[in-house]
Amino acid sequence: MPLVEISEIHKRFGTVEVLKDVSLSLDKGEIVAVIGRSGSGKSTMLRCINALERVQAGRIVVDGIDVTAPDADLNRLRQRVGMVFQSYNLFPHLTVERNVMLALRLVRKLGEDAARDIARQMVAKVGLAEKLAAYPDELSGGQQQRVAIARSLAMQPTLMLFDEITSALDPELVGEVLRVLESVAQEGMTMMLVTHEMNFAKNVADRVIFMHEGRIHEDGPARETLLEPRTAELRSFLSAVLH
Repeated sequence: MPLVEISEIHKRFGTVEVLKDVSLSLDKGEIVAVIGRSGSGKSTMLRCINALERVQAGRIVVDGIDVTAPDADLNRLRQRVGMVFQSYNLFPHLTVERNVMLALRLVRKLGEDAARDIARQMVAKVGLAEKLAAYPDELSGGQQQRVAIARSLAMQPTLMLFDEITSALDPELVGEVLRVLESVAQEGMTMMLVTHEMNFAKNVADRVIFMHEGRIHEDGPARETLLEPRTAELRSFLSAVLH
């Protein structure tokens, strides 16, 4: 069984149809990069997988949970699915350690000591063990994004969604975040990421999905798809982002 099964979903905002009959599946351990121009539906698709947006038609099943069912257990879903956004969404009044502990305490109902142990492991995993007592405004953008990744990993999800998490960073900070993603990928985490980092997509992802005007326009092995695009639309997109 695929970990994620998306079947013929449609999503509208008012009269604008943002996703048009989108279907795809994602296997456990697979890393899928989603690329395309702004407005092509990439981020909306991720938000639908995590039920942050509701679809008007079609079905999404994640790790056995029917996300589109009226009685879907969204708390259970969000313990299984971690999502990291372009904005870090850290609590400014909490230290790095407390930011990572918070959901462990509130959602997983762990005790203080157990939550602290996991938080420290995850913060060390993203290379920030010396920043446990720091507050978000004492960190660079890249460090804040790494804390956001640690916070999601702490929940031990079966799927991680990353929505353009390097696009707000200065170029010199992008590499440190991508290195963390690479290490997470090497540990077997199932990942779907919306990204403009084509080298990362080519070298780390198993598959690339190219979205165009609300549809999946190309879907294939990452390196092959990026080096030998089949359609004029993907060729045009790649020439724009690579120059």
